[in-house]
Parts: sequence; C-alpha cells; structure tokens
Amino acid sequence: MRRTVKMFRVVAGTLAAAVLLGGCSDLYFDRRDTVTFAAGDAPESNKVTHIIDPWPRMAANRRLETDGTRMQRAIERYRTNKTTPLMTTSTSSLSYQQQGPGTTPAATTP
Repeated sequence: MRRTVKMFRVVAGTLAAAVLLGGCSDLYFDRRDTVTFAAGDAPESNKVTHIIDPWPRMAANRRLETDGTRMQRAIERYRTNKTTPLMTTSTSSLSYQQQGPGTTPAATTP
C-alpha cells in the first residue's frame, strides 16, 4: 500500500509540473491558424498579386543605341588594365596640385 501512494505522488507531481510548465510554451503562438506568421498585410499582398509587370516600361527596351567600336576599345583597355582615371566631380572651382615633401599645397584656378 505504501508503494502505491508513493507512486501516485510521483505521477501526480510529474503531471502537475507538466501542466504548469505547459503554460510557458510558445507553441500556441507559433502554430496559429493564419496563412503566414507575418499575416496582417492583406492589402499589400493584394496589390502585389495584381501587378501585371512591376518593372518600368523602359526596362523592356532591348535596343540600346551604342557605338560598338568605342565599346570594343573600352573593353580592350579594361582587359589590359590601361583604364583612364575618372574625372572627379567637385563643387569647388579650385584644383590642387600634388605636393612634395616640405611644401604647402598650392591652389590653382582652372
């Protein structure tokens, strides 16, 4: 009889702990009956669904007017690593010369 009471207490304690700790589980919120976990943007989803072509009309233009000879020279310069440095865009009208050791930079006007 004593063994049965002890076994009952162990099973009851385990069951009580399982019930109490089951309330801490986040399974209910992870398994909601929604389409996605981030549900709630039905209007945005409908907008995207009904867009026929989201790209601008000019993105479909495949006839690009280019100069083949000029492009061939550019590719050759790039391939042989003889590219020309790009011109910088600046809001200043002054251009600064390269300074040597012990000299102050001199500004020149173009």
